[in-house]
Amino acid sequence: MHTTHTLEPLFIEGGLAVDDRGSITFANDFDFANVKRFYMVENVSTDVIRAYHGHVKEAKYVFLPSGSAIVIAVAMDNTKTPSKENRVYRFVLSSKKPGVLFIPAGFVNGFRSLEPGTRILFFSTSALAESKGDDFRFPSEYWGSEVWQVENR
Repeated sequence: MHTTHTLEPLFIEGGLAVDDRGSITFANDFDFANVKRFYMVENVSTDVIRAYHGHVKEAKYVFLPSGSAIVIAVAMDNTKTPSKENRVYRFVLSSKKPGVLFIPAGFVNGFRSLEPGTRILFFSTSALAESKGDDFRFPSEYWGSEVWQVENR
C-alpha cells in the first residue's frame, strides 16, 4: 500500500515563565481540536529505543513534561517497505525547552530517552479502535542506528 502526504513534522514553540511563586510551562499555539486521546510513555532506561511506529491516517503530537529525548519521524511512503532514502527528521526535545512536536499522518516515529525519568505524552488524532487498523511497525535500525546516537560536540 502506498501513501501520500504533504505535511512535514513541525515543532510548535512553547515557553516557560518563572517568578517567585514557581513556574508555568505552556504551548499556547497548540490546539487540541483534533485530539481524540492521549497516553504517556516512560522507558526503564536510556538504552531503550521505541521505534518505529507509524500510521497512514493518524497524526500525533508529542510533549515532554519531564526529561529529554531524541524523537525521530520519517515519511512512510510504503507501508510494507518504506524507502530507506526518505528524510529522517531528528528532534531533541526537552522539558527545559517546552513545545509540542507535530508528527503528521503518513509518518513513522520513535524515541529514545536521554535521561532517567523522561516522560513523553503522545496526543493522537485517532481513537484507539481506529488506530489499531492503521498500525505499521519497523525495527529501530531501519533508517540506521546512528540516528539514535548522542552527538559529541
